[in-house]
Amino acid sequence: MIVSLRHFLGWLVSVFRSREDLVLENLALRRQLLALHAQRPRRRLTALHKLFWVALRTFWSGWRKPLVLVTPRTVVNWHRAGFRLYWTWVSRVSRIHGELLKLGFDLSERSVSRWIRRAPRDPDPVKRWLTFLRNHREAIAAMDFFTVPTLTFGVLYCFFVIGHDRRKILHFNVTRNPNALWVVQQLREAWAYKQPHRFLLFDRDAKFAAEVVSAVRDMGSEPTRTAFRSPWQNGVAERWVGSCRRDLLDHVIILNERHLKRLMSFYLHYYH
Repeated sequence: MIVSLRHFLGWLVSVFRSREDLVLENLALRRQLLALHAQRPRRRLTALHKLFWVALRTFWSGWRKPLVLVTPRTVVNWHRAGFRLYWTWVSRVSRIHGELLKLGFDLSERSVSRWIRRAPRDPDPVKRWLTFLRNHREAIAAMDFFTVPTLTFGVLYCFFVIGHDRRKILHFNVTRNPNALWVVQQLREAWAYKQPHRFLLFDRDAKFAAEVVSAVRDMGSEPTRTAFRSPWQNGVAERWVGSCRRDLLDHVIILNERHLKRLMSFYLHYYH
């Protein structure tokens, strides 16, 4: 009974509505049906559907009523995102145009806008990172730890600093209990009377805590952390660890810290 009454009232309201409202509501419902059919199984709206709802909101006051797939707040957020994107684009064109004028190039903003549309997109993060490493290898050093098991089932931590330009080990040491203060001391010994590299690359190990970052800056280097769980970004250090294991550590059983330090010294003499 209640359902029938609801349908009757809905029909009665539709009789007195304008033809324009009915057409727009029909169009809105059809657009949502198309979105459902086109985006199965994920049902994510495309940019065209978002643009449709932003435009519909602009010139029809009853746009909220037929909205089913998303909330009105979502449509408002789409409009604000489009607003930010538009003005970012405009300001980018104006900024580039101004810099070109300073350099003596007399171009219109329209020409700059056409060039930006045709310009290639930024390369992916992997290419950008590899380009950075290749272009600055003489100014980059990296530090890292690797673990070595002992005869008595203990664990030793070997710390090292390697230069990217010639793959030279600048410093190494061994400890059973590494911490941030110990790492800071190793960095001081690595560049005791020398100018440090411009960039020092290291991962997000807890041993490289805030004290280490501050010490790196105090030395005059720029601390550069790799991304979380991305050992490939510190590839020079990782490859050296692999070489050290294959050439030395896979063939011996380490007794203690003194034993590992002596073998590592011999290996570095051979490696260099």
